[in-house]
Amino acid sequence: MRFEAITWERLAESIAAHVDGLTPADGGPWLRVAVDGAPAARTGEPAGRIAEALRVRGRAVLVVSTEGFLRPASLRYEYGKEDPDSYAAGWFDTGALWREVFGPLEPGGDGRVLPDLWDPVTDRATRSPYHRLPEGGVLVMHGPLLLGHWFPFDLSVHLRLSPGALRRRTAESERWTLPAFARYEDEVAPDGVADVVVRADDPLHPAWTGLDRGA
Repeated sequence: MRFEAITWERLAESIAAHVDGLTPADGGPWLRVAVDGAPAARTGEPAGRIAEALRVRGRAVLVVSTEGFLRPASLRYEYGKEDPDSYAAGWFDTGALWREVFGPLEPGGDGRVLPDLWDPVTDRATRSPYHRLPEGGVLVMHGPLLLGHWFPFDLSVHLRLSPGALRRRTAESERWTLPAFARYEDEVAPDGVADVVVRADDPLHPAWTGLDRGA
């Protein structure tokens, strides 16, 4: 896999320009973009940059973090608070994401997306209002382990961290999750699944595969 040095600003602008020219794969009026990566990769920052670059192009954008769709603590911690298999397979409410985020953006949907559902700090429902994404709008979803659920993304970006960088940049209290990301690499192989791979070991000097990986 070949990588080319790029800045985060230019990367966001390049992706936004590409997305602006895409046609939704399902024929509907909304586009869906993934920014996938471990928490240590700080997916929210490039997701926000991409969203802003799209807004400059006149697109309505809604940014959704999977952190707002965690399951209640009673379910997340069913097998203990530091179980990597539970983290990989049971922490995020994928059913709610399908129902509240992707479902409304299917052809014939009403575009009413719930931006978050559960507050992991208070362990209560957020009660956030629905956000109506107009036709032609773009959903930018970011978070970990996104590419293993058959979510209908029109473009996916994977922020890649080497095992060493992932360990260094993960807080010691969260390193119990590292086996979950090793499993993700083995079972999902995000480098091969994503449309764009960004090497983010050095957060100040990213590199990417470009938008035409087959060239």
